[in-house]
Amino acid sequence: MRVFISPAQRGHAGDTFLVSGTPRPIPEQPERLNHFRRAVEALGLTPEAPADAGDGPLARVHTPEYLDFLRTAWTLWQSLPNASGDVRPNVSPDRPDAPYPRSPVGRAGYHLGDQACPILRDTWITARASAHCAVAAARAVADGAREAYAMCRPPGHHAGRERTGGFCYLNNTAIAAADLAAGGRRVAILDVDLHHGDGTQAIFYERLDVLTTSVHADPADFYPFFRGHAAERGAGPGLGYNINRPLPLGTGDAGYLAAVETALACIDAFAPDVLVVALGLDASVDDPFGGLTVTPDGFARLGALLGAFGRPTVLVQEGGYISPTLSDNLRAALSGFLDARPGGLTPA
Repeated sequence: MRVFISPAQRGHAGDTFLVSGTPRPIPEQPERLNHFRRAVEALGLTPEAPADAGDGPLARVHTPEYLDFLRTAWTLWQSLPNASGDVRPNVSPDRPDAPYPRSPVGRAGYHLGDQACPILRDTWITARASAHCAVAAARAVADGAREAYAMCRPPGHHAGRERTGGFCYLNNTAIAAADLAAGGRRVAILDVDLHHGDGTQAIFYERLDVLTTSVHADPADFYPFFRGHAAERGAGPGLGYNINRPLPLGTGDAGYLAAVETALACIDAFAPDVLVVALGLDASVDDPFGGLTVTPDGFARLGALLGAFGRPTVLVQEGGYISPTLSDNLRAALSGFLDARPGGLTPA
């Protein structure tokens, strides 16, 4: 299995976000990469740096104005009188067709979906490097590898076409899927993160060439609240090509894995050429977000289900935050995946 990580992914580190109106430390920190590296190295896998694929793969998913905002926002913000050290929104559009603002303050409100995504000096460089890991993994599989893992950090599945959300700036999973689809491949996405991948759903909601499926905590009670409900099935040509499996809070291994099996059955009926997995580990019983209660054994069984599915697979790291079992959970998922593949675990 090829594994991709870039040194530039350590640059961005936000400080606080709001939890029930109270500032709390942002758990999406560079330290997560240490846990992920320990897991892959324990399996004998050697991470490699991705090539710089340019901004073309990003622009298949995100609008030019949004990419320009991420690239320039911090510098423009510093030119404002009494500017803070990071870019944060204090106003949001009051209608979906709002005109595009000239002011950096207005643009921050237009593009930053919540308080979890401050723009810092290195945010663009870090997010771009994370996205290039996803592109590298996708292209490795497109070139014949049976699987590849993108050690993405920051994550991406809450980022929409032109809006951040939930620690996500560029939608790594969607970028990988769109790159594969642009090469003529039939792509299915399975998101197994604790939180629904609302950005991914929005990006592909009216497309029939990319199937989006997700298993997650019920958004009636949990972030992101406004997308991820079972009745959301796609629109226009994409009707029937978006499938959500929301779970009650506190669901453990049995319920979680049963939902994944159901999602995989739908994916099998779609007959994809490639499976892209948004590999969130924050469904863990030990994760600080605490929505679901999946154990390390549950992640091993998840990996086995994904490996036995048999399709060429791109694994894109999404959530999963610092806990005593974070490294164990990734090692279990990857080991279960590789052991279930024909020939078992192979380092390359």
